[in-house]
Amino acid sequence: MGINTRALAAIVAGAALAASGAGYAADPKGKEKCYGVAKAGENGCAAANGSHSCGGLSKVNFSGQEWKLVAAGTCEKLGGKLEPFEGPSPLDLSQKKK
Repeated sequence: MGINTRALAAIVAGAALAASGAGYAADPKGKEKCYGVAKAGENGCAAANGSHSCGGLSKVNFSGQEWKLVAAGTCEKLGGKLEPFEGPSPLDLSQKKK
């Protein structure tokens, strides 16, 4: 039993699509990507800076490079941004000066 060339090509293309995060290019209806609101391990997919390629792999809370899906129109109300950003989110209280 061998894998035919088309099946192998489909598997490789699917894996590349998943790794790139392109599977989330069109957000589900009524949702938007919100950067800076995901807790460690609760991100939606690949990091914007390429540090990892899968959901659930973020290592820090509220990174501006990590996103999760939220209800459309609520991201900024939650303290996040619609585009990736550098540095900690305003939600990251551990970065606040005392």
